[in-house]
Amino acid sequence: MTEATFAVLALLVLVWAVTSDLLARLNITGPLVFTVAGYALGNPDSGLLSVDVEAPSIHRIAELTLALLLFSDAARVNVSRLKRDIRLPGRLLAFGLPVSVILGSLLAAWLFDDFTWALAGFVGATLAPTDAALSAQVINDRRIPLRLRRALNVESGLNDGIVTPVVTFTLAVAAGQLGIDSHDGAADHGGGALLELAVGLLVGLVIGAGSAWLLTVGPRRHWMGTGARRLGTLAAALSSFALAVAFSGNGFIAAFVAGIAFRAALDQEVVDADTAVELPELLGEVLALAAWFLFGAALVPIALHNFDLTLLAYAVLSLTVVRMAPVALSLLGTGLDRRTVVFMGWFGPRGLASVVFALLAIEQLGDIPVVERAVAVVALTVLLSVVLHGVTAGPLGRRYVHGEQADEDQSAGPRSRRPAHNYPQPPTPFRSDQP
Repeated sequence: MTEATFAVLALLVLVWAVTSDLLARLNITGPLVFTVAGYALGNPDSGLLSVDVEAPSIHRIAELTLALLLFSDAARVNVSRLKRDIRLPGRLLAFGLPVSVILGSLLAAWLFDDFTWALAGFVGATLAPTDAALSAQVINDRRIPLRLRRALNVESGLNDGIVTPVVTFTLAVAAGQLGIDSHDGAADHGGGALLELAVGLLVGLVIGAGSAWLLTVGPRRHWMGTGARRLGTLAAALSSFALAVAFSGNGFIAAFVAGIAFRAALDQEVVDADTAVELPELLGEVLALAAWFLFGAALVPIALHNFDLTLLAYAVLSLTVVRMAPVALSLLGTGLDRRTVVFMGWFGPRGLASVVFALLAIEQLGDIPVVERAVAVVALTVLLSVVLHGVTAGPLGRRYVHGEQADEDQSAGPRSRRPAHNYPQPPTPFRSDQP
């Protein structure tokens, strides 16, 4: 990344920070703003900035961003609270996610004849995880029932970490099927990928639990200064990823497992986990905006260059049938009405994890035509998701709330309504919650 690109990114972050609430009221999200800015300023045909999709710095930024978000999302999951309402997110993760991977893979194999089964599996797995940041207005709308918002938030926080081993495995097998010598020797039909996962799991457990123990002992013995807990948590997130990569392991699995182990081992009476994880989460959000800029500059041009009706058909089906059918099946027997099932099925936007996985494919498999087409499928689907989910989050959230309120009024019956006669009514008593 050049100095000019970095300067433009910094200024864009400043402008977004100042106008974020204003743009949110217009249903314009940060990912949409930075994607459009990235394409306008960094596309290879007419962009003013130079952005090389194969540059190591771009891949490293994307990887660090996903690692920080994986750690933060895992560390924020409060298991004790989640146990009270594990039914919905548990169904979405245990049943809906695998079915989405399988359905998306079969659809890719059917629509694209030149894809190997592993490359089709990569596309299906890459587009299975969701990103709550693209529908933040729904997640933050307190009028929507908490159990629904929590289910969508927990699902998006954990599904990218769960699907990472599948993505890694399919990339390794695809390298062998395409006759590509993987840079890490993982082209032995997945054997190297399984070893990477094992190393990442071990490093994540050690760093996560060890850092939680240190951050608990430090305050008790008065070793730590003000703000050091947040700094220590950031170091834990970064070191889990870096150490796993240094030992030829999977850094994403290490960061995800480290976040889970960190939350489980932390003494909540000494250190508040939600406060401690604020710094890595904030840094991850800033890097995420940069990653969306790079997505617009590097991957959107690939999607547009390879655009055809087959790509568009897959993208549309991925955002609808491939997402909504597994969600509907996983929610059978929960007692949720059709409106709620459709609402939860639609708000499964594809986001940053899919972008990073697409960059990994370019890094490990190169830019041969079949790989470029697979990356184009992912990029076009994410681009549609950024636009459609970002624009519809606010209006559809409000429509869902109004529909639920109308159902409640109807079920309450005529007794809850004001009598239809013209006799004067007594004044409504004052309530403290009235404006």
